Amino acid sequence: MSVRVQRFPSAPPSAALAARVVAIVLALLVAGIILAGTGASPLKLAGQVIKATFGSSFGLEDVGLLVTPLILTGLSVAVAQRIGAWNIGGEGQFYAGAFAATGVALFIPGPSIVMLPLMFVAGAIGGALWILIPTLARAYADVNELITTLLLNFVATLLVYWVATGPWLDPGGQALATTARLPHDIPEFWGIVHWGFPLAVVITILVAAVLAFTRWGYEVRIAGSNPQAAKYAGMPFRRHLILVMLLSGAIAGIAGMFEVAGTVHRLQGGISNNFGYLGIMVAVLARGSALGVLAGAALMGIILNSGIILQTQGLNVSTVLAITGLILFFTAIGDELAHYRIIRTEPAKA
Repeated sequence: MSVRVQRFPSAPPSAALAARVVAIVLALLVAGIILAGTGASPLKLAGQVIKATFGSSFGLEDVGLLVTPLILTGLSVAVAQRIGAWNIGGEGQFYAGAFAATGVALFIPGPSIVMLPLMFVAGAIGGALWILIPTLARAYADVNELITTLLLNFVATLLVYWVATGPWLDPGGQALATTARLPHDIPEFWGIVHWGFPLAVVITILVAAVLAFTRWGYEVRIAGSNPQAAKYAGMPFRRHLILVMLLSGAIAGIAGMFEVAGTVHRLQGGISNNFGYLGIMVAVLARGSALGVLAGAALMGIILNSGIILQTQGLNVSTVLAITGLILFFTAIGDELAHYRIIRTEPAKA
């Protein structure tokens, strides 16, 4: 009897979880060795990170604020993946959603109970409109959405910088390079964590349920795995592609609305903090699963918060980014290795 290693299309959940845990442990060990080489105390730093993150409600609240946009930007990418598309423009759609929500808040009068839902809708529409051109280009001209969505990120970023420092600059002069404080805030439900956090979780669960238990979701999954088979079966691939891409952009736009109305309370350059790009990593960690985005976003939020804590302990930004990269790199390797299994084969009979 001989053995060979074979790759399978899917990995058992237990193997995927075990591979991810081992990968994170190995990444932390390597990071610890590197830190020890610089004269730092890895165990002391690890203890401070754990204590600051999980030892107080303030640390958990900070993680909650980071996780909220990561859930939605990760979900945005994961939804597009279901139909075989890559939405790399979550950053731009995030800015577009924040821009649209800010415009509604600043220039349309009304009570918060009315304006917050209106801002929510405006954020979703802003994100959907920002992905509309790449969507139509992919659907009708087969233009690669990787390039078009990516390039629009820069346009959205510069647009927000322009309005925040020009037409919408705070007229009271209380803040530089930002708009005035928005008159409507998303209420807090736990410490500094606003209601956008549970809403993001609910949106994720609803999207996962639609994709898993509806006919539309079934056709989307089929179209994503085999477009030709979907077309042969009479499924409207182009229509599904357009709807999925618009939904993806709308979700990223909602993330922008939550950030501007719940966390920052002003529109300003750099409001995204790269949440759109980090959402790609969240979706990869989630292995394309809508519900898996919740775990991926939690892991990414803890990593980001740990990086902030490490910076307060004297580590520079480059070191923190290197540690973050190591964790993600080892995790990606672990996810891939989980697909491989050792197969025992009988020797061929003469």
